[in-house]
This record gives sequence, C-alpha cells and structure tokens, in this order.
Amino acid sequence: MTGLTNSPNWMHWKRYGFLLGFLPLALPIVAWNRMETTDWQIFAWSPLVVIFGLVPLVDSLMGNDLNNPEGDVVFSLGEDPWYSSLLVVVVPLQLALVFWGVGVFANGSLGLWGSLGWILSMGVVLSTVGITVGHELVHHKSRFAQACGGILLASVCNGSFKIEHVRGHHQYVATPLDASSAPMGVSVYQQIPHAIIRNFQSAWNLESERLQKLGLPFWHWRNELLGWSSLSLCMLFVITSYYGSLGALGFLSQSLVAIVLLEIVNYIEHYGLQRKQLPNGRYEPVTEAHSWNSPALLTNLLLFQLQRHSDHHLYARRSYQLLQHREKAPQLPYGYGAMVVLALLPPVWFRLMDSRVKEFNTIFN
Repeated sequence: MTGLTNSPNWMHWKRYGFLLGFLPLALPIVAWNRMETTDWQIFAWSPLVVIFGLVPLVDSLMGNDLNNPEGDVVFSLGEDPWYSSLLVVVVPLQLALVFWGVGVFANGSLGLWGSLGWILSMGVVLSTVGITVGHELVHHKSRFAQACGGILLASVCNGSFKIEHVRGHHQYVATPLDASSAPMGVSVYQQIPHAIIRNFQSAWNLESERLQKLGLPFWHWRNELLGWSSLSLCMLFVITSYYGSLGALGFLSQSLVAIVLLEIVNYIEHYGLQRKQLPNGRYEPVTEAHSWNSPALLTNLLLFQLQRHSDHHLYARRSYQLLQHREKAPQLPYGYGAMVVLALLPPVWFRLMDSRVKEFNTIFN
C-alpha cells in the first residue's frame, strides 16, 4: 500500500482503518477463551506474540503510509467528531478490561507460567491502547478529553504522565533535562528505572510550582498529581475489595508492565537525538530532527499514528488523524513492535541504531 494518494477514497479507508486500534483489547479475551477450551496456558502469552511478532510481519507485507492530508481534507478531518469519539470509547473498554483481566489473574487457576504470561500480556495491551490513547487525549484542548486521558493513565497507575509529559517532556525533549530522552550508548535497561523515577519527581516538582504560583499548598484538592494518584488508589481499593490481595498484586503488576513499555517506547522515540545548547544556555527549538519516526502502516493505525512523532512534537495539539509524515525526520528501520524487541537486546540495538544516530547527526548538523 505504499504510495497511496490523498484521494477521498484513501482517506475514507483510513478513517475506518483506525478501528484497528481496538484490536489489541480483544487479544486477552481471545487468549482467555483458548485457555478455557484447551487448558493450554501458553495462550496467555499469545497477545505478546501478536503485538511483537505478527504485527511487525504484517507491517513488512503491507508497506508504509507516506501520505499526508492536504487541502480541504485537512479541514474536514479536523472537524469530524468520528476521530475524537474513537478515543473516548476506549475509556470504558479499558476500565472493563482492567477489572476483568485482574479477575482472571486472581482466580488462581493459571499457574506460575500462565500467570506470568497473563500479567505481561495485560500490561502490554493496556499500555498499547490505554496509554497511547491517554497520551493523545491529554493533549486535546477540551477539558473533558483531558479528563478521559487522565482516567486511562490512572487505570495503569501512571497519572503523573499527564503532568510531566505535557509540561516537562515536550519542553525538554532531546536534552539532558528530559528523563525520557536517552543519550546514545545508554541501554534500555539503564534507561527504564532512571526514567520512571525522574519523571515522577518531575511531575511532583511541576505541580508544586504550579500550585505555588496560585498561592496554594502542595497538599490541596487542586493538586492534579494527588488527584490522579487518588483515582488509582480508588481503583486499587475496589479491586482489592472484590478480588483480595491477589487482585491487588495483579493490578499493580500489570500497571508496572504498562509503564515499563511506555518508557521503552519513549526510549525508541528519542534515542541518541540531542538538541544543541546555545551560547545563552538555552537549547535550540524542537525540530523534526529530535524524534524517530516510522511510516509502518499497520502499526500507525493500531497506535493512532503515534509513530508520526516528530510532527507531534512540533504541533502537540494536532489531532492524530492530522499528523504528518515528515520525510526529512529520522526514520526507524521498523515499526514500534519490532523496535521494542530489538531495544531489549542492547548489543543488537546499538549495532542497528548508533550508526544511524551518527549518520543523521552528521547530515543534519
């Protein structure tokens, strides 16, 4: 499908192609059904096989989407409520899947192997859909959309992302001040704990500064960090009340997996790309050169075009259906699914990516 034009037919097809973004939510349900009918716990791992194995394979067969909306199409896409509705619908589906998925784990019938596969699969799915859509929603102008994004992030105990990502990451991306931008030579295993801890600290500091400017104490009901954290605690309380301590363990474990996957994706999106520091101590403006992109068609539909990341950093308020493929931006060799697997293999990752970082920096600078 590489090279499709910006015809109305193509845009119409793509409009419904974003329904594929709901597909990962069905994977645990299919896996559970197969475990129930066959008693084979290996199916608990099947969502991982699909997301990190089958999707990259299909990506390679389908090709790339290099096309951008142009002219009158841009206005019609921006005004079409279909696209924002798709995102909002994810909220109840995500919450239902969280509650149901924890129940499957807490049932205690999976065994060690099945339980491990289930928690990893649930965490990956909740991150792939919930955090991806939550990320999109927190950038919207609408307070309702932002609240929906916060709920999705709170469902995986990551409400702090709503604060730090918008007010921290987007300001400091590709600089040493951003915990989610890994310098070349740093492995994903070094990056993950560093990013998780520092990003929470950053959210704490950013919210403290905001409240201070308003003349309010940190421990105030208008503290957004406390609000979203409280929502996660309420979810934990409900799940513990219903499923017991095993349910609490499942909820917290799958949330940790979801957060780890988020930081792996952050690692992929900005690895080795650095903004120049100017003589006045500030950093050069963010450009398309400071985020890695991938035009892989299927993954871009599954992730609501998250892979058009350079354009997102240039225009954070631009809705996902309007994001542009930027040819001059650094391009990943594969889609996110394959890149996550490669990032977990540091020697392979460094061999694949370091030369690209050096080559791109040489050309761009």
